[in-house]
Amino acid sequence: MTPRLRISARVNSFTAHRGLLRGCPGGRSPAPSRLRNRAALLLVLGMVLTAGGCGWRGLNSLPLPGTAGHGPGSYSVRIEMPDVSTIQRNSPVLVSDVTVGSVTGIALQGQHALVTVRLGRGVRLPENATAKVGQTSLLGSTHIELGAPTTEPARGTLHDGSLIPLAHAGSFPTTEQTLASMSLVLSGGGLAQIRDISSELNTALSGREDAVRDLLAKLDTLVRGLDDQKQDIVDAIAGLDALSARLADHHDEIATAITHLEPALTVIENRRADLTHALTGLGDLGRTATALIADTRGDITAELHDLQPVLAALADSGTSLTDSTRYLLTYPFPIGTYANAVRGDYANGEVTLDLRLNTLDNALLLGTPLQGMLTGLEGIIGHTAPGPIQTAPVPLPQLLTPGLSPSAGGPR
Repeated sequence: MTPRLRISARVNSFTAHRGLLRGCPGGRSPAPSRLRNRAALLLVLGMVLTAGGCGWRGLNSLPLPGTAGHGPGSYSVRIEMPDVSTIQRNSPVLVSDVTVGSVTGIALQGQHALVTVRLGRGVRLPENATAKVGQTSLLGSTHIELGAPTTEPARGTLHDGSLIPLAHAGSFPTTEQTLASMSLVLSGGGLAQIRDISSELNTALSGREDAVRDLLAKLDTLVRGLDDQKQDIVDAIAGLDALSARLADHHDEIATAITHLEPALTVIENRRADLTHALTGLGDLGRTATALIADTRGDITAELHDLQPVLAALADSGTSLTDSTRYLLTYPFPIGTYANAVRGDYANGEVTLDLRLNTLDNALLLGTPLQGMLTGLEGIIGHTAPGPIQTAPVPLPQLLTPGLSPSAGGPR
């Protein structure tokens, strides 16, 4: 209640001074108008200070003329702040470093502060705007910075009575916090170890500059290759993700299969010695076969080389060889007509024997060292063997019909 006492003292002093003026001989009392003005001024100051009482916080506790955000059309916005730092009433409110309003009230709400600001008529901000406490310079005054959100799309518009929640409020690092962080880094941080790190790096790389340069070039090539195959890597990861999803969908079936696989694995475990012995024997067989092939490589190559003409002749024969095998079971009758010749336990047929030496020579000795010997005998004898006797062919129905004589056409 000190301001009241001070005003009372000043009024009493003024009254005493006025009485002295009146009582002094030849003294002149002030003009009545000046006295009335002084009394009115003192009365107004006394009423203001009395109304403020113990709530007096200096001039910032009163609305000061000239502050932004108090004109016609201005509106009030509340902000939940985790820390107001040195913010006071009448502190400026900035948008993009332009003063658009001022702080009109600060109150405690739960574990945080509730700051009320008043903004000018032309200020347009989204409803999910952000608010931060900042400083105009290193040693400048504090202010509240309003802005559009950066982590989500802007929506709505701030209006009179809007509330900016605690999740959208914060503060920029203060000068004290910056100096404290620098002190931590310079004194207790790892900055002093940079010299040791640099010395160790120089020692490790000394004399190995070319190897390190080659390594960096290879790393650059590797990184470029990975960058060029970035889409393939992404596709592979997507494929693995799809595979994992499918495996997750068939989790029960996989678990059942693994459960049923356990007895088989148990049998394999019990037969480990036999399997090992078998694999060892297979390895010995492989080594023996390798040695055998190495020793007989030349002979096998020569035999394959000799076999080449035979295989070539078989290939050139085409389908003749396969077609001729059809007659093996029904020789000497063609497979297509053997049923007409064979009737039960006998067969009808006509045989023509050509025993001329020339024919026998071509049939038996052709391609041998004895080729032409039988043909030469005819020259020595002086005449050629007569040709086959030409007889009229017997009709096929007579040959194939039982009981008919081939000559007379009647039954035999």
